[in-house]
Amino acid sequence: MKLSNQAMGALMMALQKSLMEQSDVTNLLQQLDFLVDENEQLVVENPPIVRFIPDQEEEEKIMPKEEDFLGNA
Repeated sequence: MKLSNQAMGALMMALQKSLMEQSDVTNLLQQLDFLVDENEQLVVENPPIVRFIPDQEEEEKIMPKEEDFLGNA
């Protein structure tokens, strides 16, 4: 039995979520419900949802201003 592409993606999203939230990935993995599809591959019925809400202050720091490109001409 192998992981389906969907299950592999769900595992990668669980890892990404745990990294973003700085939490233990094992809690997320324990919550996953698997089933076997018609190709005898594992599928995750309840993949984790990863939400990214950018911090406005961080976004402003990252975005260059027009004068950064033009200099003091």
